[in-house]
Amino acid sequence: MGEKKPALLVIEDDEGLQAQLKWAYDDFEVVIAGDRDSAIAALRSEAPAVVTLDLGLPPDPDGTSEGFAVLDAIMALKPDTKVIVASGHGARESALKAVERGAYDFYQKPLDIDALGLIVRRAFNLHAIESENRRLLAHASEDKTVLGRLITGAPEMVKVARTIERVASTNVSVMLLGASGTGKELLARGLHEASNRADRPFVAINCAAIPENLLESELFGHEKGAFTGAVKTTEGKIESAHGGTLFLDEVGDIPLPLQVKLLRFLQERTIERIGGRKQIAVDTRIVCATHQDLEAMIGEGTFREDLFYRLAEIVIRIPTLAERHGDAVLLAKAFLKRFAKEMNPSVTGFAPDALSAIDAHDWPGNVRELENRVKRAVIMADGKLVNAGDLDFVDEAEEPSDVLNLKAAREAADRRVIRHALARSEGNISSSAKLLGISRPTLYDLLKQYDLHA
Repeated sequence: MGEKKPALLVIEDDEGLQAQLKWAYDDFEVVIAGDRDSAIAALRSEAPAVVTLDLGLPPDPDGTSEGFAVLDAIMALKPDTKVIVASGHGARESALKAVERGAYDFYQKPLDIDALGLIVRRAFNLHAIESENRRLLAHASEDKTVLGRLITGAPEMVKVARTIERVASTNVSVMLLGASGTGKELLARGLHEASNRADRPFVAINCAAIPENLLESELFGHEKGAFTGAVKTTEGKIESAHGGTLFLDEVGDIPLPLQVKLLRFLQERTIERIGGRKQIAVDTRIVCATHQDLEAMIGEGTFREDLFYRLAEIVIRIPTLAERHGDAVLLAKAFLKRFAKEMNPSVTGFAPDALSAIDAHDWPGNVRELENRVKRAVIMADGKLVNAGDLDFVDEAEEPSDVLNLKAAREAADRRVIRHALARSEGNISSSAKLLGISRPTLYDLLKQYDLHA
């Protein structure tokens, strides 16, 4: 059997040109689409490296609106695609606009088969080179540590780390937004260590873990005799972090009266201890974090808008562990190495079923859940390798724990992807099939094969 030809997607509504292009390039598997829906379906099913796109498509064959809509959809779904646009309206301006929106190159009608062939082949070659570069870069970044201690190989998290490094040298207030367990304190500490305040204190406080009546004293301190039990003058966390960084975790849980006092500190950079009469100048940088929707809380009147804008001079959104593809296994190996050294030196690694379970799990508790599971597994493991049962995944796994071949691994992956597609389309078979890039009969066969239900 010969080597499979690379797929070239031709998006063109003129049937004459469709036929001409289909037979012009015998070294490609030419796939034809005449409108937006069929083009997107072909993009999903064939995942072509190169696409030729006529900007004049129905229902706007005399304009370019539909062509640009297709281009935008391709760039959103598969941004590495090399799109070569054409326009039969002499609109060089439209072609240049398409390049600005992500197209690789353009050609003008009437069509010159040989000239277009050169552009297409050059696009395939460039795509192959870029793919190899990405592969090499991903390989080089495996087990990479950023911000001093953050382990990640995911581009999404590397981008977050690079943003933090960029703002670290400034004195702006930074707000980290992300779900619980995504590593907000680790990132805040990394920001501090990358700043010019690194040799000064880093102080962290969880605002949700301290009773409301004690939080003011924790933040601002108190004078001796300020209240019952105040037997000595005590500095608050803001004052303790003088010259350094104060990390306010779960800042959304600060009560409204205390928000006013915190805002005053951010505006004036002075504090007043409880029971005190003296203004104390404090040079403390604030980094805060929350998993709550502060903008919604502002609308509800439970969080001050002026405080939000003081705290959120720079906002950094942290992806969940499920969005950091490959990081779960990477982090699990790091946790296992640490916990095995501390608690069970006989454990040396993960069994294949454990790695498969780690990669398949959605990790609703994010990195914290992963760390806890690995810690438990290291303690419970009887042999040298941690298995899925040690990780307490037995009840969750649909596949048997001894998945040792490619067929079984592919079936497990198919199940996950089909479930995600059904969830996204709310059980609609046609929509799910389009998302998966397969036909409805094929999806029905897979649902029957894997005993899944829409």
